[in-house]
Amino acid sequence: MTLSDGYPTETIIGLEVHVQLKTQTKLFCSCSTRFGAPPNTQVCPVCLGLPGALPVMNEHAIDLAIRAGLAIDCSIPPMTKWDRKQYFYPDLPKGYQISQFDLPICTDGFLEITDEAAPQNKRRIGIIRAHLEEDAGKSMHDEATGRTDSRIDLNRCGTPLLEIVSHPDLRSASEAKEYLSELKLRMTHLGVSDCEMQEGSLRVDANVNLQIDVDGKKVATPIAEIKNMNSFRAVENAIEHEVDRQYDVWEETGKTIQDEAKTTRGWDDAKGKTFLQREKEESADYRYFPDPDLLPIRIPQERVNEAKANLGELPAEICQRLQTQYGIKLYDATVIVNQGRAMIDYFEAAATKSGDGKRTSSWIQQDVMRTLNETQINIEEFAVNAEKLGDLLQRVSRGDFDNARARDVFAHLLKTEDSVEAAIQSLGIESVDSNEIEGLCRELLDANPQVIDDVKNGKQQAVGALIGQAKKRNPNANPKQVRETLLQLIEQS
Repeated sequence: MTLSDGYPTETIIGLEVHVQLKTQTKLFCSCSTRFGAPPNTQVCPVCLGLPGALPVMNEHAIDLAIRAGLAIDCSIPPMTKWDRKQYFYPDLPKGYQISQFDLPICTDGFLEITDEAAPQNKRRIGIIRAHLEEDAGKSMHDEATGRTDSRIDLNRCGTPLLEIVSHPDLRSASEAKEYLSELKLRMTHLGVSDCEMQEGSLRVDANVNLQIDVDGKKVATPIAEIKNMNSFRAVENAIEHEVDRQYDVWEETGKTIQDEAKTTRGWDDAKGKTFLQREKEESADYRYFPDPDLLPIRIPQERVNEAKANLGELPAEICQRLQTQYGIKLYDATVIVNQGRAMIDYFEAAATKSGDGKRTSSWIQQDVMRTLNETQINIEEFAVNAEKLGDLLQRVSRGDFDNARARDVFAHLLKTEDSVEAAIQSLGIESVDSNEIEGLCRELLDANPQVIDDVKNGKQQAVGALIGQAKKRNPNANPKQVRETLLQLIEQS
């Protein structure tokens, strides 16, 4: 691309994504990981790093890390180990973080996204590594009173994180957003994490710089790592702003990656700009060394094979299968899959019962998902289960009644525990046989001869007025059946 009619530039983006693993307890102690507890109530000597307290590894976190690694096509090495990463923050009581340095649990993976230059193709984004580490606490700053009031909540200390580090293969803010969306979908689908950004269980750091083509020579700007982004939209906005900022700074100062060290910048969502936080540390500054309190972890190939066998279908595979098996479009399959495993199961059960995948998909996206949003409940709590929805849509498909009457039944089912048959009887909905429909249509045509002439002159839409009259005379009349019968009778006349 070219910025401000200047030199051609290429954006270089690498992402570091911290995924909080869905465990009941912390990485090295039995404290709860439940979100929303009162500050400093989910801590113990181990996660606070008190003298004499020793860590004990959470095996479930290892299982989830292996599962996540396989989902992004990583290799799982036969051995991994724990290292101490030394640094001081007020919310890191031990003065070090237990992490993984040179032997991470997952290496050399990739994630596929749509190629912006050729949307019909996929492009692989390389993943360098995914390593386990414990989380730090949370600093809270209140400046409303005119003075900085800082407090520390250590509940999060020791919570298990999987940090997934990509190669700098992303080339735009929109690609970064797509990468994150696909990564989140896989992690939630496999039960690795709930990925709730507002709860801190998915956090993103973006490393951004530019390569500027100056008369055939590539010039790289200094790398900035952007933090404090609390939504995918914020990630997109922050990267777009940083691209413009770096180009402007380069035009003004001419500084390149050789002239300035990597920096850490925060993102101010309200102001829509990044701001300098500090010069970025390098790995040597952290003084990594193997943790003396934790043994290395051996991961037999049998354990990896078992995890792979239990992985099941990944979201992209499910999308493809839903299209083939139920005859729905890619967009519709993607919407359903993005809602999670429970919605996929709901759709498949309802579509199998109804025998009409397209109609079922349409109803789920319109009526079901709208109701879920309005009532703020999930599909497991939904009053109209898959069996009922499938039964209802089966009756629509075979012409018992139209969508309008079906929605009356649907509304009734939302308020009661009735079966579909009981709801139909309660609402007084009856199937109208073809003979009755034909008699009604003949009466309407006899009373409206002009409609016959209009249709014979090529204006088929003229029957619309008669369909409305038919519904008034018999609310149970199926509009589609009425239309077809009217046109047949006119053609025969």
